[in-house]
Amino acid sequence: ETLGCDVTPLYCEIDGTFPNHPPDPSVPDNLIDLITVVKHEKADLGLAFDGDGDRLVAITAEGRIVWADELLMVFARDVIESHPETNIVFDVKSTRRLGNLINSCGGHPIMWKTGHSNIRRKILQSNSPLGGEFSGHIFFNDRWFGFDDGLYAAARLIEIINQREQSLDEIIAGFETCIATPELRIAVAESEKFSIVDKLAEDIFPQATRITIDGLRLEYPEGWALVRASNTSAHLTLRFEANDQHALSRLQHQLKQKLIPLLPDTKLPF
Repeated sequence: ETLGCDVTPLYCEIDGTFPNHPPDPSVPDNLIDLITVVKHEKADLGLAFDGDGDRLVAITAEGRIVWADELLMVFARDVIESHPETNIVFDVKSTRRLGNLINSCGGHPIMWKTGHSNIRRKILQSNSPLGGEFSGHIFFNDRWFGFDDGLYAAARLIEIINQREQSLDEIIAGFETCIATPELRIAVAESEKFSIVDKLAEDIFPQATRITIDGLRLEYPEGWALVRASNTSAHLTLRFEANDQHALSRLQHQLKQKLIPLLPDTKLPF
């Protein structure tokens, strides 16, 4: 409201029992109500924060979820205009399109380990004005103090929308297209999660470029697949992205065949 926006609050009364849904904006099911209200109110923008307000996911007027790695595309283009040839940090869960955009704008993409402390430390080491991760943490280190603040990230997003005189739908439509999954989670024993990823990394994946800074990210010309051990829970986390649905299904099938022997009693979420 202080920025001049007309605001429709949704579930903003503090209630530690979370009667509506968990305060995790990285889970698509938790965004259903916000999408419904954005469309019903004909709002220009929806903003989803986590419980302590340091993570952000956005909803367009058309009801499209804009994950944090796509928000980083919006922010990176803006930041690089003011800081040419600068470093931009992002985690291994992030879209390939982010690195491509940073390169095309004249910046230097730095892919790094998932995790709040990992990203923040890498931003400081690389003197980057911007960084973030897929879960929603976005760190501004140019006109802000280098820490993640969902409200500040939202303000920067509103500023860019106003300056460009474009809707968020129109801004996103100007980027490369792809098909991607949200973060997928597989429950495993805490004591086994890292060893499962290590065993998978020993396997052979023909024609794949392997990135092993955090789990195993397999890069192919048509897309990529990631499996890593969660830092905060007894889960494996996975994500897939490809140029089209056929390529996405092929990447998922290939990884599934490798995971089944390692998780014979587990129903995989893809």
